[in-house]
This record gives sequence, structure tokens and C-alpha cells, in this order.
Amino acid sequence: MAELAQNTLGRGKKGIMGPSVERGANSELEMVHSATLPRPDQLPWYALRIQSRLATVASLTLRDRGFEEFLPLYRSRRRWSDRSKELDLPLFPGYLFCRFGAGDRLPIVTTPGVIGIVGFGGTPVPIDPSEIAAIHRVLQSGIAAEPWKYIASGRRVRVEHGALAGLEGIFIEMKKDHRLLLSVTLLQRSVAVEIDESCVVPLKSAVKQASPCQPC
Repeated sequence: MAELAQNTLGRGKKGIMGPSVERGANSELEMVHSATLPRPDQLPWYALRIQSRLATVASLTLRDRGFEEFLPLYRSRRRWSDRSKELDLPLFPGYLFCRFGAGDRLPIVTTPGVIGIVGFGGTPVPIDPSEIAAIHRVLQSGIAAEPWKYIASGRRVRVEHGALAGLEGIFIEMKKDHRLLLSVTLLQRSVAVEIDESCVVPLKSAVKQASPCQPC
């Protein structure tokens, strides 16, 4: 019925859709279609399981294909018997983050170095956007970060002062300093940054626990 109605509305004098009417109908369809499509910054973030040695290749390929990707790196000094060198290493080894819509799975999983999309039962599961935003904030701040073991519960705090003001995480005490842990719950992986105890205030909310996901 919908197709019949559309054809009836578009008929010209000879029972054939005129060019101007056809262009108008197409324009309306394009406008409706574009209005329903989410903006790139509204697309969900997903975690991709990748081959670690091809992390940079996968990241650049996704970018060339028009996707917004995120490969968080940290600077680490490695020492050998005869020399030392600073290297940029992944904060989440074996993983890469990417924004895409539900219909874009094929170009994602066919990207060199990509093993699969992290999810449950073959269904991709989005990453909490606030967790991605927190990692972005840390890297933009220039504060040194490093991978850390995942802790599901602990002393929850909010940063009140400094470059990381507004972020929330788990506060841990070390022998000589303090760390703020920011986690990607879906991956059960964390990142630690050094922070002064005077910059944080305690929170009463508990950390939500989640089971680790597998590549789809």
C-alpha cells in the first residue's frame, strides 16, 4: 500500500512521475534519511580485540576508512643491557576503541589486525562513553598514566581540583604516593594516574561489576 500511495502521489499528466516531482520526492527522502542518522559524535564506542603487533595498522586503517578510532598510548622507558629507550605502548594491550553504527560491522571486522568486536553472545556491547571520555581527559592533561590491574570495588572518589577535576574513580594508597584508577568496566582493565590526596573527595556510590566480554 505504501508503494502504491507513493506512485499515485507522484504521477504527472501522462500517469508518469514528472522530473520535478521525482526530484522533490527524492529530496524529501534524503532529508528524512539524514535527519534519522546519528551524528558521528553520537555513535557508540566499541572495543575491538586486535593483534597487538598490528595495533597501529588497525588504527590508521580505520581512520582512513572514515571511522573515529582511539588507541590510548603511554610513554614507558625500557632498559636493555647496553641501552635504554622510551617507547609509546598501548594503555589497553590487545584492544582498540572505535565509534561506528550497527550497520558498519563488516568494514570493521575486515580491518587488518582486528580479531573481533567485544560483546556477549555474538552481539557487540558498547563501552560506557563516560569511561572513554575519562581516558581522553587523562591523555589530554599530559599526566603520566600506566596500565593497572582491574579493581571492581574500593574507595570511590571524585577529583575536585586540578587538570582532572570532575573525574571519578577508585583511590588507592601506595607506599609513597596515591593513585586514581579509571576503568573500562566491559574489558575489566584499568589505568592509573598519580594524584594528590588533597585533590579528591570521597563518594558513597558503589562500583558496578560486569563480566568480561569476548570478541564477537
